[in-house]
Amino acid sequence: MERLWAIWRMAYIETPEVEGCLFCRVGRAEDDEANYVLWRGKRSFIMLNAFPYNAGHLMVSPYRHVGGLADLDREETVEWIAATGGAKRILRRVFRAEGFNVGLNIGRCAGAGVEGHVHLHVVPRWNGDTNFMPVLADHKVLPEGLKATYEKLIGEFRVFSVQGA
Repeated sequence: MERLWAIWRMAYIETPEVEGCLFCRVGRAEDDEANYVLWRGKRSFIMLNAFPYNAGHLMVSPYRHVGGLADLDREETVEWIAATGGAKRILRRVFRAEGFNVGLNIGRCAGAGVEGHVHLHVVPRWNGDTNFMPVLADHKVLPEGLKATYEKLIGEFRVFSVQGA
């Protein structure tokens, strides 16, 4: 039997499950570094995904707990989409991303891990960033930890702004 060591996963395993909405909780929290929050606007915020598909996988969320696109008001939508575009520019510059997957999962059957609070995923991509591990071993290999990714990005997001934010 082959072994794949993922020693960073123990922190996740030992973390007690928290009830309630992730985005509402992080939106109200004050410790941005502990929650991997990179940017806060008036109506939305950007955070790293704690279970990333690729290094730099971000989520952009409105503060308000709404379940779908039609539930957002105009100002929320404008800031949310502008923040997504700005995040892509930063990821392209810092990680030299060659492409992106940007998407929504609305509803459990669509793959939403957090139902009831709409959010966008921004996943940087590179030519050849897939390999046999997810297909054959049901594992995704990431090149760096969340803290290192956060430290790489936070300086860029400290000077980041979007119109209307």
